[in-house]
Amino acid sequence: MALPRKTLAMVQTAPRKLEPRELPIPEIGDGSALLEVEACGICGSDVEQYTGALRVPLPLIPGHEPVGRILAIGDTAARRWGVELGDRVAVESLLPCRCCPRCLAGRYPLCVRRRVYSYVPLSSGHGLWGGYAQHMVLDADSIVHKLDPTLPPALAVLFNPLGAGFRWAVEIPRLEPGASLLVMGPGQRGLASVIAARQAGAGLVIVTGLAADARKLALARELGADATIDVEHEDTKARVRELTGGAGVDVVVEVTAYATAPVAEALDHVAPGGTVVLAGVKGFLPVPGFVSDKIVLKEITLRGAIGVTWAAYDRAIRLIESRRLPLEKLHTHDFELRDAETAIRTLAREIPGEEAIHACLLPQRGA
Repeated sequence: MALPRKTLAMVQTAPRKLEPRELPIPEIGDGSALLEVEACGICGSDVEQYTGALRVPLPLIPGHEPVGRILAIGDTAARRWGVELGDRVAVESLLPCRCCPRCLAGRYPLCVRRRVYSYVPLSSGHGLWGGYAQHMVLDADSIVHKLDPTLPPALAVLFNPLGAGFRWAVEIPRLEPGASLLVMGPGQRGLASVIAARQAGAGLVIVTGLAADARKLALARELGADATIDVEHEDTKARVRELTGGAGVDVVVEVTAYATAPVAEALDHVAPGGTVVLAGVKGFLPVPGFVSDKIVLKEITLRGAIGVTWAAYDRAIRLIESRRLPLEKLHTHDFELRDAETAIRTLAREIPGEEAIHACLLPQRGA
């Protein structure tokens, strides 16, 4: 089968500006592959990139959560990744160097020379570095996971947020069976943290959110949360004390976007000797009221979370493929490629009357 010579991509040229472009598809080398993108998930960092809050070298193709099928692949890449022509794969967002001390120690999310899909500009090589396109080139440093080809694309693409849930709520805090967990923020990764914690055997799971998050909080309960708290109408501190018998929770996962108050509040909710995982970015804003003595006196472990590991993605994919849980309820919106701006603005709550939890682009739809 002849390969396409060009691909349609949505290119970000400035803050809040995406434009469709036809871009050439290069020759595929021995260590790389060509991916036909079936779906690309959209997350909070896509919103930050779109608005300009996240500084990236423009112009570029956004999208770091792609799922697709291998249209062409070099022999070396096929052997390295264990995939063949026609296989469906999920593509990790990070491109680690694989040879620095951190990569060799198994901590590749902290690779000193890492690149990230969707953050590499068009001026770098072939330019097809993002999932907001019908096709993208998989670099030799890519990490890919084979996926069940019978899964609906919009379900398969949940591998990314669900992988974050396993990393942030289970792997980083070393969540033990029977442990209690508070998730601050009911977005797609907060809900994924609920699912992951339940799979790991958590004993008590609590989720906080705003009044506007009523639908998400209801879904959190459906997916396994024991209790939810509307922080605008309830006393969160008192409610956590009540639910834990005054002990506090063993683990707090903070995944709110831009809100700094929950970071300081997390120190009140966690039990002595517990762990707080910070995964929600705040645009480098300072945190008012952050009292470090609480960390000292309660011997709190404070951890940051950036990226997802192979093991966490693998657990997420195995859970999706098992079809044991109604994970499709996390996914609320599909968009065609040319509607990428609308998709981002929907996730950002900029479209009146639309409430998204997880959204994705389906680049082959309407092609």
